[in-house]
Amino acid sequence: MLRRKVAAYVTLTKPRIIELLLITTVPTMILAHYSVRTDNSLLPGWDLMAATAIGGFLAAAGANTINMIVDRDIDKLMERTQDRPLVTGVITPRQAAIFATLLSVGSFMLLWSLVNLLSAVLASAALAFYVLVYTIWLKRKSVRNIVIGGAAGAVPVLVGWAAVTNTLDWAPIVLFAVIFYWTPPHFWALAIHYHDDYTAAKVPMLPAVVGVPATARKIVAYSVALWALTILFAPVASMGILYWVAAVVLGAGFVIPAISVMRNPQPERALQLFHWSITYLVLLFVAITADVLIRAQNHP
Repeated sequence: MLRRKVAAYVTLTKPRIIELLLITTVPTMILAHYSVRTDNSLLPGWDLMAATAIGGFLAAAGANTINMIVDRDIDKLMERTQDRPLVTGVITPRQAAIFATLLSVGSFMLLWSLVNLLSAVLASAALAFYVLVYTIWLKRKSVRNIVIGGAAGAVPVLVGWAAVTNTLDWAPIVLFAVIFYWTPPHFWALAIHYHDDYTAAKVPMLPAVVGVPATARKIVAYSVALWALTILFAPVASMGILYWVAAVVLGAGFVIPAISVMRNPQPERALQLFHWSITYLVLLFVAITADVLIRAQNHP
């Protein structure tokens, strides 16, 4: 019983989503450190990276938990979410609310005390935006829900940069835009696969409102814009040849399957694009990290 309860609390945090947020935060910290370093060190301090990662984890976990509290009525209507803890009753709404409060407050206090106030404010702002703008306002009312609400998932790069420099710059802003434009095609691909779920729950995700073919065309448009932004990031952040090549190749590798979905918008093909979009983002940030570390070693 205890093990089931603990597993349910972990599920509330949506750990797979948080993994992606941390994958974007830490490489951004490494890039920020390289841009301002005054010695030959390759990385920010491990204590700073750990505090920022844990603080970001807590903020995202708090936001995800609140999301599940608010959405428990529609979660029980969708096959994909019927096993969530608040639907099955393993966790009560009150227990989840206490858990979310502890996570959210803990995130702000940890980041403020061990990192800096700017990173704490940014993380808390992302949490508030995700809950108030996306979950409570847009998700059930607007077809642009994920387009606007997805901005919350792009904030971790700002948090990572601010954690190292205590300021913001154009490089993290362009990275913010990269993730902002990555989010709609990533999520719309999943929404195509679960089109019937969103229709049953009356959630106005794009495929349930305009249809699958129109959504597939939107996926291509956003994928092309994403590709352009990843290339723009190279000169803005003074990236090296490794990143340039990765941005061009990965961008093509994202647009081509997006076009394939547009030409043949089947749920299985859309789900393949969804899974590939995760790998794409991971590889892009691995390329950023590798590019920075190689240049740092060659030019101490």
